[in-house]
Amino acid sequence: MLTAFARAFKTPDLRKKLLFTLGIIVVYRVGTHIPIPGVDYRNVQTCIDAAQANQGLFGLVNMFSGGALLQITVFALGIMPYITASIILQLLTVVIPRLEALKKEGQAGTAKITQYTRYLTIALAVLQGTGLVATARSGALFQGCPVASQIVPDQSIFVTITMVITMTAGTAAVMWLGELITDRGIGNGMSILMFISIAATFPSALWAIKEQGSLADGWIEFGTVIAVGLVMVGLVVFVEQAQRRIPVQYAKRMIGRRSYGGTSTYIPLKVNQAGVIPVIFASSLLYIPALIAQFSSGTSGWKTWIESHLVRGDHPIYVTLYFLLIVFFAFFYVAISFNPEEVADNMKKYGGFIPGIRAGRPTAEYLSYVLNRITWPGSLYLGLIALVPTMALVGFGANQNFPFGGTSILIIVGVGLETVKQIESQLQQRNYEGFLR
Repeated sequence: MLTAFARAFKTPDLRKKLLFTLGIIVVYRVGTHIPIPGVDYRNVQTCIDAAQANQGLFGLVNMFSGGALLQITVFALGIMPYITASIILQLLTVVIPRLEALKKEGQAGTAKITQYTRYLTIALAVLQGTGLVATARSGALFQGCPVASQIVPDQSIFVTITMVITMTAGTAAVMWLGELITDRGIGNGMSILMFISIAATFPSALWAIKEQGSLADGWIEFGTVIAVGLVMVGLVVFVEQAQRRIPVQYAKRMIGRRSYGGTSTYIPLKVNQAGVIPVIFASSLLYIPALIAQFSSGTSGWKTWIESHLVRGDHPIYVTLYFLLIVFFAFFYVAISFNPEEVADNMKKYGGFIPGIRAGRPTAEYLSYVLNRITWPGSLYLGLIALVPTMALVGFGANQNFPFGGTSILIIVGVGLETVKQIESQLQQRNYEGFLR
């Protein structure tokens, strides 16, 4: 891999793309440290230092924003509105016939869906920005901090609207930066920004474990966490690369004097077909009861039960619900993202068939059978990888959204593998030697 990066920097046009991507990353990280107007930055830092070990309800979103959310900066919302909008549009494509027709139109339809995603991103940014400002004004963003209610000293309507507009503009800027990386950089822009946001929390989280450790001044715990993290990364890479290859044979056809087809290929079905989306869905769904309880007044029984069982990430009821929701959403997302009947119809249209399986409905049933069989280990793998590192690291003093936890490690490995593949593919295009050297 290091050789590939060295060759990439020796190639002029690819080096230009890499440097451009690094420049955009620097701009993005600078924006995550610029506070928005109307916020008392000193009080924010005081509350962040007091809540360093437990980021509470907003810990996952804060991780995706690279720590910008709790600092209430220009890029406080980060890429979460865009991710949410993309997931919503992908789910609506199955439900709304108009979106499904656009998806089948090719590049023009994809551009239209991308435009809808941008509009929805702005709408979600306004909604989430309003919620964040309201939470900061009420003092609920940092529970237990003595100056939490003084984070926004001026609570007038003008200042509130200015704060919401600033964060919405920051979300639009993040979306633009991601598209710049996709168009003029090495590609996969939003995923790279997500990777950078999570990786930016590594040093502080690791050092916090070292400071809280007791063995050899914390270095034993520090080294153990590093070793466990490397092992988990290796296991995730192994499973993420695993796939079931279903062979497909295309019949030979004579058109005029030329023969077409007669080739063999395969359909790659990944063990983890759903990626990290089930983990994000499960986390978001479990945050809803805690969010409702946080903004409700009084001390009712249901509020006390939620705060006791569904807020702590290491509670047995929370862990069980989290695991079951991940398994459910893994099957749900695979069911809506992969249509065996459509694949079988396309194969039949172009003269393809699976050896030993008749074309048409038997092929669709066979693909559905195989997909269900490999989704079970994939969903269980997602549930375990999301919970086991988290539970182990809590014992070392890490919070439940530590970078080596389930959600972040899946994203980091997935984006890293995809970026390396893109760089290697571009290197092959520019360094093809041919048969004669």
